Amino acid sequence: MPIAPEFKTSPSVAPQAAHKEDETDVSALIARLTGEVNQIACEKTKSIQQITNQMKMLALNALIESSRVGAQGAGFAVVAQEVRAVGQLVETIARELEGQLTTRTGNLKSSIERMTERARGERMVDLALNAIELIDRNLYERTCDVRWWATDSAVVDCAAAPDAARVAHVSERLAVILSAYTVYLDLWLCDPSGKVIANGRADRFNVIGQSVADTKWFREARGLRSGDDYVAGDVECQPLLGNAQVATYCASVREDGKAHGKPLGVLAIHFDWEAQARAIVQGVRVSESDKARVLLVDSNLRVIASSDGQGILSERVSLRLDGKHSGFYQDASGRMVAFHATPGYETYKGLGWYGVIMSGA
Repeated sequence: MPIAPEFKTSPSVAPQAAHKEDETDVSALIARLTGEVNQIACEKTKSIQQITNQMKMLALNALIESSRVGAQGAGFAVVAQEVRAVGQLVETIARELEGQLTTRTGNLKSSIERMTERARGERMVDLALNAIELIDRNLYERTCDVRWWATDSAVVDCAAAPDAARVAHVSERLAVILSAYTVYLDLWLCDPSGKVIANGRADRFNVIGQSVADTKWFREARGLRSGDDYVAGDVECQPLLGNAQVATYCASVREDGKAHGKPLGVLAIHFDWEAQARAIVQGVRVSESDKARVLLVDSNLRVIASSDGQGILSERVSLRLDGKHSGFYQDASGRMVAFHATPGYETYKGLGWYGVIMSGA
């Protein structure tokens, strides 16, 4: 059986996310310039007020001197009064100008802060989408793998008649697959009762003869209608694999490898979840200033991957979804929280998971 090249994904930032970074930089520049304009305006109006105060003082002194000389200073007193009036008018204009400039630049600064916050939130939503899309593409490949390998002649023959020779042969075939597809911990061939009859890493995992009949993924796989269907299991710790975190994918093994042939058993493939998911969440390029935590959460909002390695399979986050597919908001502690639901990929519709990014307070 030829083995197709393994699908590779590497975390990257969506183009629109990079665009949002540019927008944020521009907003920060405008905010800084607005603050500088406001400062300059205040300084200049204060200078005008100082000058008018000097004019008023000079006018007052002139009035005092004109009163000393009596009638001869009457004309000078008129000029002094006019100078005083002009000074008061200039002072009034300066105060009005300062008030208007302060109000307008304040409003502009507030608007820019809101724009910056919105751009930051939208950028984080894009990054959350980027994370969930990467895992969706990866898991789509897993659904293809399990349906394809379930039709392999060695797998079908062993499921039909699991004698020692066929078990040995299919175990070799599964081991060959695992040597090329390093994203899997093990591959199990199960009979219709749920007993594991062969696996690809018998030297590491002593699972042959073990029953998986009570697992959710096996029960669902046993009820699949055709070989074209598959089961995508929840992320869980699998005791038979050293309690490793896995995402199990299953397809039914059918007579002659045909989609509607008689069911002969179940092929279960265990995706090495922790290592692969960690690479994705830690690869999301959030800015250092955000001090962000990148998460993948399941449909019950249980943390299934975390960039800081905390809370995996034990923590539940309180997302304020408000019926939305994606969005962002500030929580009670002041953190920016952004989320995006799984869009699915090709025939993989997703499991209701979310990409989530939580910035520092």
